[in-house]
Amino acid sequence: MFNSMKFKVILFGFIFTFFSSFGQSYFLGLFNSSIREALSISHGQFGSIYASATLCSSILLIWVGKKIDDINIFKFALFVTLLLSFSCFFFSKISSISFLFIAIFLMRFSGQGMMSHTATTTISRYFTKSRGKALSTCWFGLSTAEFILPVLMVYLLTLIDWKNLWIIFSILVFLILPIVSFFLIKNLSLDSREINNESNDEIKIKQWRRIEVIKDYRFYIVCLNMLAMPWIFTGFAVFQSFIQTSKGWGPYIIAQSFMYYSIFSVLTLFVSGFLIDKFTSRKLLIYMNIPLLISVIVLFYFDSPVTAFIFLGLVGISNGLANILGSSTWAEIYGVKHIGSIKALTTALMVFATAFGTALFGFLIDVGFSVSEIAAVAGIYIFVSLILLFLIRKRLNPIII
Repeated sequence: MFNSMKFKVILFGFIFTFFSSFGQSYFLGLFNSSIREALSISHGQFGSIYASATLCSSILLIWVGKKIDDINIFKFALFVTLLLSFSCFFFSKISSISFLFIAIFLMRFSGQGMMSHTATTTISRYFTKSRGKALSTCWFGLSTAEFILPVLMVYLLTLIDWKNLWIIFSILVFLILPIVSFFLIKNLSLDSREINNESNDEIKIKQWRRIEVIKDYRFYIVCLNMLAMPWIFTGFAVFQSFIQTSKGWGPYIIAQSFMYYSIFSVLTLFVSGFLIDKFTSRKLLIYMNIPLLISVIVLFYFDSPVTAFIFLGLVGISNGLANILGSSTWAEIYGVKHIGSIKALTTALMVFATAFGTALFGFLIDVGFSVSEIAAVAGIYIFVSLILLFLIRKRLNPIII
C-alpha cells in the first residue's frame, strides 16, 4: 500500500506537469506567428499583451494558489482540470486583441500556474526524506512534453488549423485528467505523508507563514536566482521566431534543439534528485544558474545552427535543477505546514517573471536590440544574482526550534 500510494502521487505529478505544457511559454510560442498573422500585430504588441495577461494571472495565483492548503486535493485538482479545459477551448476562439489577452491570461493561470503548482505542492507536502527524487520524477512530465511537443506541433500545424488544435487539446484535458485525478489522488488528504520516512528535523524546523517569509531578506536573494530561468527562457521561447530569423537558422532548428533541452533537463532531473536528498537543496542552489550563464554567453558569441543545440542543452541543465530546487528549497528552509501558501507566492513570482521576460524581450526587439545584445542583458542579470547568492550561501539553513 505504501509503495502503491507513493507511485500514485508521483504519477499524478508527472501527468499534471506534462499537461501544464499547454500554458507554458515554449508551447504558446509555437503559435506566435499564427496568432500575429491572424491579428496583424507586431512582436512588441504580442509581447506586451502576453506580458500583461501573464502579470494578471500571477496576481490571481497568489490568492487562488493558497487555497490548496485548505481544500481537499482531489477537489482542487478537479477544479484546475476543468479550468484548463475551458481555457484551451477559449484559446481556439481568439479573434481580436481583447480575446487574445483573455485567452493568454487563462492559459498562463490554469496551465503554467495552477497545474504545476498543484503537482509540486502535493509532492512537496507528501514526501519527506525522498522529496528530491519524487520532485525530479514529477518534473519528467514537463521534460517529456518538451521533448515531444515542439516538433509534433510544428508538424501538426502543417496539417490542422491552429484553432482546431486547441479544441482538440480542450477535449483531451476534459477526458483524461479527471479520470487520472480520481484514480490517483481520490483518497489523498492534506495530512497525508510519506509513511515510515518521517524526519525528526521536520518537527524541529520552524514552520514559516507566508507573512513571515516576505519579511526574510534571504527569500528575495534566492528568488532573484530562481526567477532568472523563467524570464530568460520565456523571452527566448516566445520570440523564437525572431531569434531563428536573426540567426539565419532553418524552420526546424529550434524545434529540434528543444529535444536537446529536454534530454539534458531529464538527465539533470535524474541526477539532481539523488543529490538533493543527499546534500540538500540549499547546497546545490549556488550551481543552478551557472549553465544558464554559459548558455547566454554562447548565444552572444556564435550564430551557427549548432548554437541553438548548445544553448538549449545548457538551458536544460539549469532548468532541470531549477524545477526541483524551486520546490524543495522552500520546503527545506521554511517547512511544509504552509508550503501551499508559500509556493503560491513563489509560483506567482515565477509567472510574473515570465511576463517581465516577454515584455522586456518584445521591447528590446522593437527598439532594435540584436539577439547578442539581449543575451548580454540576460548575462549581467544572472551574474549579479549569483554574486548575491554566493554572499549569503551559508545563511540558508532552516531555523531549529
